[in-house]
Amino acid sequence: MQKIKTALLSYGMSGKVFHAPFLEFHPGFELVGSWERSKKLIQQDYPNVKSYSTLEGVLASDAQLVIVNTPVGTHFEYAKKVLLAGKHVVVEKAFTTTVAEAEELVALATEKEVKLSVFQNRRWDSDLKTVRQVLLDGVLGNIVEAEFHFDRYNPLLSPKQHKETANAGAGILKDLGPHLIDQALYLFGFPQAVNADIRTTREHSLVDDWIDILLYYTNFRVRLKASFFVREANPAYTIHGKKGSFLKPRGDVQEDDLKLGKKPNLESWGTESIEKEGLVHTEIDGKVVQGKIPTLQGNYYDFFDGVYDSITNDKEEPVTGQDGLRVMQIIEAAIQSSAQKKVIDL
Repeated sequence: MQKIKTALLSYGMSGKVFHAPFLEFHPGFELVGSWERSKKLIQQDYPNVKSYSTLEGVLASDAQLVIVNTPVGTHFEYAKKVLLAGKHVVVEKAFTTTVAEAEELVALATEKEVKLSVFQNRRWDSDLKTVRQVLLDGVLGNIVEAEFHFDRYNPLLSPKQHKETANAGAGILKDLGPHLIDQALYLFGFPQAVNADIRTTREHSLVDDWIDILLYYTNFRVRLKASFFVREANPAYTIHGKKGSFLKPRGDVQEDDLKLGKKPNLESWGTESIEKEGLVHTEIDGKVVQGKIPTLQGNYYDFFDGVYDSITNDKEEPVTGQDGLRVMQIIEAAIQSSAQKKVIDL
């Protein structure tokens, strides 16, 4: 199997938890190293890789794929440099800080004939995979409304300065928002209009930390919410159709397992606790049924497998640059809507 030499642009939490374990596990990738500005940590976990002291060192290396997993405000600058170097790119969310930046990266990847993908790993959460299957099965009938939550209870400010200083990449809209927006677009397509309310609720916070985004579709609505003041969790996914409803708590275990140092596999990885199964209450063949729906297995491996296939077999990326651009279009519309207190047509 051809191996794709891959470098990271950071070996903090995302590099250590979300990327390196899968690059090591997948037989099609070879992790060659990471750019590390101050702390030199990657060789403690992967002794045979290189710690690059500069971005230029990464760009001059034999890496064929570079993962831009640095703070959001740097994504455009670094991804552009990687693309100009003729290398394939995976960019973490939020893809960029503006629609114009996203458009430029998509155009540049096409010009350079390299692959550009956005790391929307939550498409491969056990939760969302199960929600998608329920929708595909059509057991709820025509959808009337859906509400997705990505809530936490954490009133304290993050110790990471780039997350809490007023900059173009900070705030919950560009942190948790891209997950929610991408999932909605993945399941329902691009909406016709956006109405949003964006607030700051934590004491001394300088960035937005509460969002309520309503997406308008022809015959239904999708509401996306995220907050740091939810001590008693709402269902992560609530979907109501003309035949019935489906409610699913957030239960994907992958992030927690990766933080504990567990290694991914293809057999039991991403298997939720049975207590987190979703509830369906609907009508099938004229009979009202109510019960739990078994949760599908989640696995972020499938994202990396899709990246591998896109590079080696010239297939479409698992999450395209165009997907990332569409998320940025919703984000910009949400900012405009909240500022003007009006519905924004797309």
